[in-house]
Amino acid sequence: MTTNTVAVCGTFDDLWPTNFRFFEEAARFGKVFALLWSDDAIKKVTGKPPKFPQEERLYLLDSIRYIHKVIVCNDVTPNALPKTPGFKPEIWAVDEQNDSVGKKTFCQTSNIKYQVLKNDTLSRFPDYVPDLRKTDPSRKKVIVTGCYDWLHSGHVRFFEEVSGLGDLYVSVGNDDTIMELKGEGHPMFSQNQRRFIVQSIKYVKQAFVATGSGQLDAEQEIYQIKPDIYAVNEDGDRPEKRDFCKANEIEYVILKRLPKPGLPRRQSTTLRGF
Repeated sequence: MTTNTVAVCGTFDDLWPTNFRFFEEAARFGKVFALLWSDDAIKKVTGKPPKFPQEERLYLLDSIRYIHKVIVCNDVTPNALPKTPGFKPEIWAVDEQNDSVGKKTFCQTSNIKYQVLKNDTLSRFPDYVPDLRKTDPSRKKVIVTGCYDWLHSGHVRFFEEVSGLGDLYVSVGNDDTIMELKGEGHPMFSQNQRRFIVQSIKYVKQAFVATGSGQLDAEQEIYQIKPDIYAVNEDGDRPEKRDFCKANEIEYVILKRLPKPGLPRRQSTTLRGF
């Protein structure tokens, strides 16, 4: 059975929930190759540098389960796919905002199928009820909890490190809890959007929306999963979590909040302007 090669192309700077949905929908047509514009290419075309540097954008894209491979491209133009040695896509997927006559013409002359993904499809984030009882008894289970309102490279690095301890289950705070803990204006993205983004990261076994409130909003889900480890970073360490783990014989692991080597340290609060 032949699998199509699907190209998606762009700066992939400052990703939003619909971008993750775009990658998922593009993957329905075949293996997705993300042709990532380099820092120099972005400066040349737009006249200004990207918000996030090339290595950080590459790291984030490479963590997304729907993307087969990321290729950094230097020689780019807005209405054509960059020439990439050894890679000949069969489909070029774009969203409606990036649809253009120039791209369609390029595909027609290059014998590439042009696929436009509609906004109404990419904006749908349905409710999701996971079966948390389906676990692999041969592997340790690890749970982490959080808001994840603006997923960034620091979150991905945390997931990557924690997944080394066992199968990773991520509890995403529901909208009411996040507003209660963080104040007016939070969350920026809905609980379904945030859960979907977290589930898109390849290090995550399963993501779900917590049903409780407060610092232990995932208490009921933890009872279902029966994790071996509850992991937090230094910012997420709380006495309530420590006491809960001690009472339920769950190992409590605190990781230092360190970025991937070579990448800047990120905080959602700063990125969102709070």
